[in-house]
Amino acid sequence: MSKISNIEDFQNVFFIGVAGVGMSAIAQYLKGIGKEVSGSDRYFNPGEYNKTKEQLEAEGIHCFLQDGSGISPTTDLVVVSTAIEDTVYEVQKAKELAIPIIKRSELLSIIAKSKKTIAVAGTSGKSTTSAMLYQILLDAHLEPSIISGAGLTSIIKEGKIGNAAVGKGEWLIIEADESDGSVVQYEPEIGLLLNIDKDHQEIDELIELFTIFKNNTKSLFIVNQSNTLAKTLSANPKNDFGFEDKNAGFSAENFQQNGFHLSFEVLNQKFEMNSIGRHSAENATAAIAVAHQIGVNLKVCAESLSKYEGIYRRHQILGQKKGVWVIDDYAHNPAKCAASIKACQPL
Repeated sequence: MSKISNIEDFQNVFFIGVAGVGMSAIAQYLKGIGKEVSGSDRYFNPGEYNKTKEQLEAEGIHCFLQDGSGISPTTDLVVVSTAIEDTVYEVQKAKELAIPIIKRSELLSIIAKSKKTIAVAGTSGKSTTSAMLYQILLDAHLEPSIISGAGLTSIIKEGKIGNAAVGKGEWLIIEADESDGSVVQYEPEIGLLLNIDKDHQEIDELIELFTIFKNNTKSLFIVNQSNTLAKTLSANPKNDFGFEDKNAGFSAENFQQNGFHLSFEVLNQKFEMNSIGRHSAENATAAIAVAHQIGVNLKVCAESLSKYEGIYRRHQILGQKKGVWVIDDYAHNPAKCAASIKACQPL
């Protein structure tokens, strides 16, 4: 098996578990830059409708049953997620054909090396902040790309899965995940650390992972001065963001929430958003800190965030009936649940 270390080292790539949110994002991105992409999934069954399969095929990604039929001698690379065991028949077939097999995170790090990458890390808020930053850079005409862990509402409206987009510009936004330790694989141009709270690992393990992430960042490392643990890894507080924190170069001030509407100020620029919760303002300020430091005017940031439509299952407003609002939220650890509940009880 030849070693894959560069995005030019392969053309025909096959994903085992392609319907997964992390896998489908990379599959769509690679298709968007001209690779031949196909994949299988255990949830693809004969004669059974699968929306993700339909959306992938609409992008030109060939979908197969998980029976090995999609892997052939012309396949250059097989990608697996951490959920795919070595006993899966397709993994065995790839080995028999001597096709290189790599994990999703390893492939993402190879993709990241091919662009000027902004890696968003932290135990909470990665998908939301990535989406906000993508929207700002898009509205600033920088034509960014994104590989995300959740669908952006603005892209979902186009009938797509919404977790990936390919732009002609030099910037790529990715999420650097600590849950599987893969955060240490990336060498981004800009590293953004949102927070450190106990989640998949113990605190000391998380500090170790994020310290390596900091050391791997090439030019600009930005942390949240309002998060007790994250701020210990600050490279320069002037570059950092925070919530009503005078130590941060970019601080959200005069925060107000009225129903599903937020307002706050950063460096005397007023921001208004259709969102809820202090954490939303904090995530937005993180995106603003990155965007402004790569040359985007604060007014452009404000205009962009006023149109931000959110992401799938992150305080997603489903509707209202008889005075009761229904909100779908993915919060799944104590810090995320607390932020989600607090957002709905601002007073």
